[in-house]
Amino acid sequence: MTIAINKPVALVFRFTTNPNNTPRWIDSIVSEETNEWPVRLGSVYKNQNRAGQWTEYLVAEFEENEHFTFAQKGGPYHVRYTFRPINEGATELEYFEWVEQGELEEPFTQDILENLKSVLEA
Repeated sequence: MTIAINKPVALVFRFTTNPNNTPRWIDSIVSEETNEWPVRLGSVYKNQNRAGQWTEYLVAEFEENEHFTFAQKGGPYHVRYTFRPINEGATELEYFEWVEQGELEEPFTQDILENLKSVLEA
């Protein structure tokens, strides 16, 4: 799924990779942290859901202001964010998630991306 955000690519990229911002736009996440900042290939994110469960993700792909991919540590889940400039002040964000086998338990919705857009454009 994709969304257009009226902010420059660098700002959208920096915002979405900052673990302090995740709970601001993903309601199911109450806390997120990383082992280093700024993040890079090989960084580890940990997030906590509303039930108090922690999950770890490895940054499996990382190209600043272009894309990054998380792979769940010890799990089948992956997510890729791709950032494309529409113009100097706007970004197209493409969000794609998948599991190696089976089905996604709680797939992202367009509403979550709309929430990100609202937070960034406020």
